[in-house]
Amino acid sequence: MRSVALTIGVCAVLVAGTASAAGEQEPESDARVAAASPDALARAITPKRLRAHLVALAAIARRNGGSRDTGATGYQQSVVYVAAQLRQAGYRPRLQSFSFDLFRETRPARFERLAPGAKRYRLWRDFITMRYSGGGTVSAPIEPVEPASASSGCERSHFAGFPRGAVALLRRGTCFMFQKARNAKAAGAAAVLIANEGVPGRTAPIMGTLVRAGIGIPVLGISSALGSELARSAQAGTVEVRIEVSVVTRRARAVNVIADLPGQRGGAVLLGAHLDSVANGPGINDNGSGSALVLEVARQARRLGVRPARGLRFAFWGAEELGLIGSSAYVRSLSTRERAQLLAVLNFDMVGSRNYGRFVYDGGHGPPGSARIEDLFRAYFAARQQSVEEVFFQGSSDHAPFARAGLPVGGLFTGADARKEPGLARRFGGAVGRPYDSCYHQACDTLSNVNLLVLGQMADAAAVVALRLAS
Repeated sequence: MRSVALTIGVCAVLVAGTASAAGEQEPESDARVAAASPDALARAITPKRLRAHLVALAAIARRNGGSRDTGATGYQQSVVYVAAQLRQAGYRPRLQSFSFDLFRETRPARFERLAPGAKRYRLWRDFITMRYSGGGTVSAPIEPVEPASASSGCERSHFAGFPRGAVALLRRGTCFMFQKARNAKAAGAAAVLIANEGVPGRTAPIMGTLVRAGIGIPVLGISSALGSELARSAQAGTVEVRIEVSVVTRRARAVNVIADLPGQRGGAVLLGAHLDSVANGPGINDNGSGSALVLEVARQARRLGVRPARGLRFAFWGAEELGLIGSSAYVRSLSTRERAQLLAVLNFDMVGSRNYGRFVYDGGHGPPGSARIEDLFRAYFAARQQSVEEVFFQGSSDHAPFARAGLPVGGLFTGADARKEPGLARRFGGAVGRPYDSCYHQACDTLSNVNLLVLGQMADAAAVVALRLAS
């Protein structure tokens, strides 16, 4: 999260591209009076058109090793696609540059048990190197740290008596993984293993991001089965392991994509979504779904000649998966006057989960003005007899930098890898005890992982609420 080269008022070079998202030319509407209505905009946004954007992003991922992560060609081509779609619709998109730490492994990591009995663990099946892990070779015994507790490693007190130079075995949950790794390092750990929880949807090795570089020691995400096996063995006697991680982290640059639909007066409502995926998956629900939503609202608003009282701003953030870097850079770039012009910020992250819930951001605990955003979303869904549930504000998506700046924030969400509880299954349908998105941060987050019905509902709500906020 460093300084940016271009502010929002500076136009950057636009990228080329003319293919229509739906594979067809869409004529201008003559119904200008009806076109200005929020419901007319919602009707123009169809599952077919949303799906067309997802198909395009999925194809980009397939051409680029199954990923669209920031710093790689897949993300660059996603930027090209979005900017071309906006330009074709009549916008003048601009690219806002920002710098970030680009993490790469220079050779595949190795993880093996030396004693009791030699055993080689398999990359991807048993373990994964966490992004921003430190490098090095470590041969040391494993020391479990409250491995049965979700708060394992969240407090420095958990490491009382920890033997310096050991490999800390922790469990996922409660706090951020970088906090667990940081506490382990402070206690003298030579390396860290963070095991998945073992509940449905959380058994595979964790493809985690430590948010920032600087941990300095190897950190691996391991499967729940391997975590349980190592914990049992370590409680029975000494377990010696060897870990080899070779990584490099360097400064690099990426861009956000931003486009404006002018209003009749000053001020704007911002609709944003992150455009990047994790390194080991195509990210079609997380967050191709949100990107498709924002892009199609933008396209149809322009096609229908929508001219709200206040403007609409459409933003596609880079490096969200690396720690909200693109959106944070954007907020830092704003002058006091430019911040005051943002009347509301709407975030759309994972809005097409297959085992979905309809979640509305909790405006009551947000900055002033956030409660009104929640009320408008609730009123929209209530009028259509669609159940919703409140989701508390957390710092894990791109609304967070705006909230910290005191701007009104809101948004929609359909669930990640948490398990659906019985009460919510009764309200929304779907499978009890299964994740909302069983492919969260995995290679299976493909087109088949998206529920187009709920994505269409979320897109309609976004269009209507955005125009009402801009009225």
